[in-house]
Amino acid sequence: MNKTIEIKNKKASYQYFLVEELTAGIQLTGTEIKSIRMGKANIGDAFCSFKGDELFVKDMHIAIYLEGTIYNHEPKRDRKLLLNRRELKKFLGKVNEKGFTIIPTKLFINDKGKAKLNIALAKGKHFYDKRDTIKKKDIQRDVDRSLF
Repeated sequence: MNKTIEIKNKKASYQYFLVEELTAGIQLTGTEIKSIRMGKANIGDAFCSFKGDELFVKDMHIAIYLEGTIYNHEPKRDRKLLLNRRELKKFLGKVNEKGFTIIPTKLFINDKGKAKLNIALAKGKHFYDKRDTIKKKDIQRDVDRSLF
């Protein structure tokens, strides 16, 4: 039963330049962590924003736990990220600069059974940057094929 859970945001590196990454804890309810352990979460459309001096992840979808009772959670509620004060201040200063945002890149369960979220400080790509990314991936794929 030692199944690892890793839910990735595959669009993140395509749509953004990832400048800096951090691992944050998430404040969850009981039914939310059970759904994540079953692999029923999606961070594709999620983003992070500040409310006061706290960081929240928005639009992260965690499916309703089927065996849950009336105390089941709301699938797309805002969830607080657990970071220390120094990390929050650093990210708040960067987000206030033009063009930067914070996006989740990976949701996983660590060795102790806690849900963690990798977040990245990101800057949006233009259309021509996305074409360059596709071109580099194609070249790398061709090089990898020719080696074998």
